[in-house]
Amino acid sequence: MGRGWKIALGVVVVVISLLVINTLLVDGETESAEVTVPGGRILDLPGGEVQVVEGGPRDGSPIVLIHCFTCAIDWWDGMRPLLEREHRVIAIDLLGHGGSEKPARGYAIDLQARSVGEALEALQVGPATIVGHSLGGAVAVSLAEADPSQVKRVVIIDTPSVPDGADLGFIASLGFVPVIGEAGWRLKTDSLTRDGLEVAFAPGYEVPDRFVDDVNRMTYTSYVDSADAFDDFAESQSLADRMAPAGLKRLLKPLVVIIGAEEQIVDDPEAALAAYRRAAPRTQTHLIAGAGHSPNVEKPALTARLVLEVAK
Repeated sequence: MGRGWKIALGVVVVVISLLVINTLLVDGETESAEVTVPGGRILDLPGGEVQVVEGGPRDGSPIVLIHCFTCAIDWWDGMRPLLEREHRVIAIDLLGHGGSEKPARGYAIDLQARSVGEALEALQVGPATIVGHSLGGAVAVSLAEADPSQVKRVVIIDTPSVPDGADLGFIASLGFVPVIGEAGWRLKTDSLTRDGLEVAFAPGYEVPDRFVDDVNRMTYTSYVDSADAFDDFAESQSLADRMAPAGLKRLLKPLVVIIGAEEQIVDDPEAALAAYRRAAPRTQTHLIAGAGHSPNVEKPALTARLVLEVAK
């Protein structure tokens, strides 16, 4: 074997070794909880440390806000002041997101719902209107299944009923490829992260820097396991069927589903809304013109009005 081939082989061995080492390091990362938003505080709960922020009159009918995948409390900034005029509003960072703890495991949807329920108990929040955006919609439904006494109404924003009805885009999906995903996570730039987030909005929407920071606060484990958790939850039974009259212990919780008309993640917004209506005929559905996957960010006033209508 010539010297050139030996050098090339040595380079390949070094690169493979570095990739393996990086994979082991990235997969094992954890992060403690920290306050990341004004007014935020950390609750030390049995399921982990969770960041919450609340506002509005304490005697107001409570509204609980649960964010989307790779998101955090600040995705509700445009809506919270409108909701807090008459309601006690609690926004929660899911485990693995925002200022909440990023453990090595524990991202299943039922475990996330349990942490939300623990937070509401710690804050002495009575039956609430639970508003979940995308991943948060699955957590809201799981909470209603597990502890109906904590849930008065459910509002789902751009949560696909089944996983195959959504596509996170090439950049986000590349992160789930073994070894390549870990390497990309270590090497990702803010510009690349921003490009990946563009699918969460209508075409042309300018992604705020703070949303890039939210992704950067995650660990690779929380990123991959949170996405897998949603797929597992929706594959075992569609969200629409979970909200059907035969589901949720026949409690028929009032359900509102909101989806942006210019979705880039949910394949067919109108078909997604129709699936919820077929399964639960009492469901109110709203297609938001000019919004993509995140009407709570893109059309906060309209989305807040729809939430307030059901919260009354």
